[in-house]
Amino acid sequence: MEEAGSPSSSLTTAKVPSAALDDCSTAANSVSGEAAVVVTDAVGSCCCLLVTFGSSSVAGGSIAKTSSTSGCSARLSRSPSESTCTTDDASATDGDERAASLLVSLNVLTAATMNFSSSNKLGEGGFGPVYKGKLLDGQEIAVKRLSASSRQGLEELKTEVMLVAKLLHKNLVRLFGFCLEEEEKMLVYEYLPNGSLDKILYDPNRRFDLDWGTRYRIIIGIARGLLYLHEDSQLRIIHRDLKASNILLDESMNPKISDFGLARLFLGSETQGNTDRISGTYGYMAPEYARNGYFSVKSDVYSFGILVLEIVTGRRNVRNRNSVNLQSHVWDHWNNGMALQLRDPAMGNRCANTEVLKCIHIGLLCVQESAADRPTMSEVIMMLSSHTVTYPTPLQPAFFINRGGSFEADNDDGDRFTAGAAELVNSKSEPLQLSINDVSITDLHPR
Repeated sequence: MEEAGSPSSSLTTAKVPSAALDDCSTAANSVSGEAAVVVTDAVGSCCCLLVTFGSSSVAGGSIAKTSSTSGCSARLSRSPSESTCTTDDASATDGDERAASLLVSLNVLTAATMNFSSSNKLGEGGFGPVYKGKLLDGQEIAVKRLSASSRQGLEELKTEVMLVAKLLHKNLVRLFGFCLEEEEKMLVYEYLPNGSLDKILYDPNRRFDLDWGTRYRIIIGIARGLLYLHEDSQLRIIHRDLKASNILLDESMNPKISDFGLARLFLGSETQGNTDRISGTYGYMAPEYARNGYFSVKSDVYSFGILVLEIVTGRRNVRNRNSVNLQSHVWDHWNNGMALQLRDPAMGNRCANTEVLKCIHIGLLCVQESAADRPTMSEVIMMLSSHTVTYPTPLQPAFFINRGGSFEADNDDGDRFTAGAAELVNSKSEPLQLSINDVSITDLHPR
């Protein structure tokens, strides 16, 4: 089963140790001396694509499909000692076919990025540096290259490939491919010329490009992307790391959610999960997740609420517990009838005040302490789209800090971290106790 122009690209039948399938994600194996990738079916069955690749898996400097046009996929049958991949034409799905087309040659990426030239570097995140590239056919790409010092790695790459290969929505970034050659681990995305939202929103000059109409469209686009992940796609995905730096903007300032390395998949009727390995970004994590490792669609709703408040105010949420965080700053203004004073001055006076107040209201509903009190993303979309919906009254936000001082914006990007639940500070949403003479108080919490 070979595709024209790519003679060594094929789906293959091979024996795979059952231990390699225990994680139900993506595994790399060696078959007949060539590299192979197993992508298990994301809906729980033991279906996989086993794709061999080499220097000829990319033809003509563009990303070539390694699956045949007949749509053949490989299916795994489990046995106590081993699993055997056999081809099954009838079992093919669009997501599986797309997963088979994702392998990209290191030679192609090296040429596209001019050997990963510093002049092509777009930025750097928790995974590693990101480079702009251009294929021989003129297609522009963004290449995310795992850094040797990164705290992330193969697990995040596997998660991203498994999930994003099956997700197609205009408000989700498109994954074009990945590379696992010569110890390299790279992800290849569509190139979005305006970069990440945080690079514009917090830039003293570029922030003026974000008028209220543009910000409102960005908020709605992010909400639609999350709704697709939570309810409308064939999978139910919890992103777990929604923040301004993970929102990319195309040439028309349309938002696309990116970075699914920490995402979790829910199967069947599952709606929530828990973990002892807390991963995310300070300031965006819901209280139930930060304290106890519980996550659900409402955890993403909380992150969305923080993001909405950042977009409206042009202020980044703070990470320091001893400073007034953004939701507390907004809550104080809301209660005192001064919510419109929260508008980012960079927007000028040409704002639809009703829409601004609506977004502040929705943001506060999303960051409430109890997950049960937060709206679903379908309810958020309804509120954003309607002028007649009656909104609930928001309750005091999570991690509220009752302090008379001014809000101190954090100019650094929030640090993504991974820690055991017992290692995380158990911040409370009650007002922070302050000494009357500014002498510090030590408030001890049992581990």
